[in-house]
Amino acid sequence: MNIEEFRNYCLAFPETSESLPFDENTLVFKVFDKMFAATDLNEFESINLKCDPEKALELREMYEAIQPGYHMSKRHWNTILMNGELTDDEIRHWIRHSYELVVDKLPRRQRELLNWSKT
Repeated sequence: MNIEEFRNYCLAFPETSESLPFDENTLVFKVFDKMFAATDLNEFESINLKCDPEKALELREMYEAIQPGYHMSKRHWNTILMNGELTDDEIRHWIRHSYELVVDKLPRRQRELLNWSKT
């Protein structure tokens, strides 16, 4: 997966926006202003994704490419190295998981506006 594929996949989710809130290099994706993904624009070597805390620990034990979230809450975020260890389908799965975790915590009114269902 390259940065354009990553960007397009993230933007395909309802009500997703992109911005550079931290600096000119850190691209962040949000749903209703709640972050679910981030990466470096200049060096697409990793992505940060929200993850269920128990699943995050399990994944870190299974894959060298999945590490505690860099500059993020280590409990709730993983950094996924884009080194080829994970398939594009696996990466898409974890992006979707991150989006769904954020959506689940949104106020009911915002969730209803999304008309989103998990698959």
